[in-house]
Amino acid sequence: MATHSSIMFSVDRKDIVFVKPSKPTPSHLLSLSTIDNDLNLEIMCHTVFVYQSNADFCTKGEEIKDPASIIKEALSNLLVYYYPLAGKMKRETDGKLRITCNTDDGVPFLVATANCKLSSLNYLDGIDVKTGKEFALDFPSESDDGYHPLVMQVTKFVCGGFTIALSLSHSVCDGFGAAQVFQALAELASGNNEPSVKPVWDRHLLVAKPIEAIPPYMLDKASSATSPYLPSTDIVHDCFYVTEDSIKTLKMNLIKDSKDETVTSLEVLSAYIWRARFRALKLNPDGKTMFSMAVGMRRTVKPPLPEGYYGNAFTAANASMTGKELNEGSLTKAVKQIKEGKKLATNNDYIWNLMSINEKLRELNMKFEAASGATMVITDWRRLGLVEDIDFGWKGCVNMIPLPWNMFGYVDLVFLLPPCKLDQSMKGGARVLVSLPRAAIAKFREEMDALKHGDDAAGH
Repeated sequence: MATHSSIMFSVDRKDIVFVKPSKPTPSHLLSLSTIDNDLNLEIMCHTVFVYQSNADFCTKGEEIKDPASIIKEALSNLLVYYYPLAGKMKRETDGKLRITCNTDDGVPFLVATANCKLSSLNYLDGIDVKTGKEFALDFPSESDDGYHPLVMQVTKFVCGGFTIALSLSHSVCDGFGAAQVFQALAELASGNNEPSVKPVWDRHLLVAKPIEAIPPYMLDKASSATSPYLPSTDIVHDCFYVTEDSIKTLKMNLIKDSKDETVTSLEVLSAYIWRARFRALKLNPDGKTMFSMAVGMRRTVKPPLPEGYYGNAFTAANASMTGKELNEGSLTKAVKQIKEGKKLATNNDYIWNLMSINEKLRELNMKFEAASGATMVITDWRRLGLVEDIDFGWKGCVNMIPLPWNMFGYVDLVFLLPPCKLDQSMKGGARVLVSLPRAAIAKFREEMDALKHGDDAAGH
């Protein structure tokens, strides 16, 4: 029995089945790219998509179609094109990941039924991670021959609505790639004979030669800011709502302050969250605080990647300031640093140099230490089309939530999410999903609430 607020409900789970490709697929060993092989990316990313019931999906006299059956069949057809996702992935003795593709494996697939309406759970908007886990399959599949890179769960609700939980290894796909996979699944479930975008593996296109030595600044931990609240095992996941008007006000104030008309909403919101997080964690002002934003490079890397490439294809736009610089005065400087970092991240030499560093880190088996709070990594899911565009024939997706679940360094990670489509007051706004020590949440909430009132939005 699970509880969300005052709502008690239970989830009845059927046996796990393994969905295999509907047609014969190649049996071979596949290598991955330098970015895919990043030790910090070897995590399962769980995302739950929420669909309302659709009584109009069936014509009169027809039986109501079962979403789980349709999705299961579509998955089997999808795996003909995306057959590596039906294989097993393993990090070999040389430190590199490989996927064994054969017809003996398949994708673990679970069908569940919840004895409540989606509306009683507010369509999972603002749901806590513990409750969200009820709707995703945590499949303990590590074995001598590796683990499954894709796991799925479909949960049906008494209202006729359902959720789809896509659990995908970050080593295989980034957000853009995951959206491509999910879009293809929806197209096949809707009756298309094949995906509109054909998948391309070609991971050799992003394999870099290792750099000779790791730059000293990357190994310098002594100068990084520290928080009295970290390390901690008492971590709270919380979602904060920023309206379109709040973002516009913040942006206009910063444009007025900086005299820079090219400032974007993403840059100003990122800078504000960076500072809010600094204050909430009580990081020391003389320490260094770092900002990193995932930036897609499919169109900027040379040679360019082919359409349909669904592996990791992002680089990092980085910025760095002392705590005092970030905390005092205007946010203009932080915005400027973020903008410069984004510009540099489009440079081909920069992209390949970062990949060479990653290749060396893998060679040395070096992984980031537990989150110290000094670094904030932000990823923007609002432009992936994961809510607006993906329609299985049930009126389209109304909500999407990632579950920060066993994600290494998730205290450093901030998600910018599109709003739930059913909340008209949030149209054009953003949801900010953070994971912070419990002791820091109240101050972070205070900082985010100030945005609602336009309090000192330029950051003086």
